[in-house]
Amino acid sequence: VQLQASGGGLVQAGGSLRLSCAASGSMLGISYMGWYRQAPGKQRELVASITSGGSTNYADSVKGRFTVSRDNAKNTVYLQMNSLKPEDTAVYFCNLKNSYGSFWGQGTQVTVSS
Repeated sequence: VQLQASGGGLVQAGGSLRLSCAASGSMLGISYMGWYRQAPGKQRELVASITSGGSTNYADSVKGRFTVSRDNAKNTVYLQMNSLKPEDTAVYFCNLKNSYGSFWGQGTQVTVSS
């Protein structure tokens, strides 16, 4: 499984970005796709996730501002990020879990200026 993340960039506080993560390879039994982030000097943390059944989960810090969605036909997961804050600055990684295991994308940098 290969994951290609895109959509990161530099944005002012209050702005929006949309991240995409396209999966390719063996898609058998995808159960979960999620977004994580890691800021300098901090541990990687879950931002948002969505199961194959469409159930979503969000970190408290992004609830009401971020929305995770997926297009099963395209094997792609999205993260719409609104009302961005400087503390959202981090490298964002996508993760996929299927019958073969857990896989990570290469990460995309999101920088929010104040």
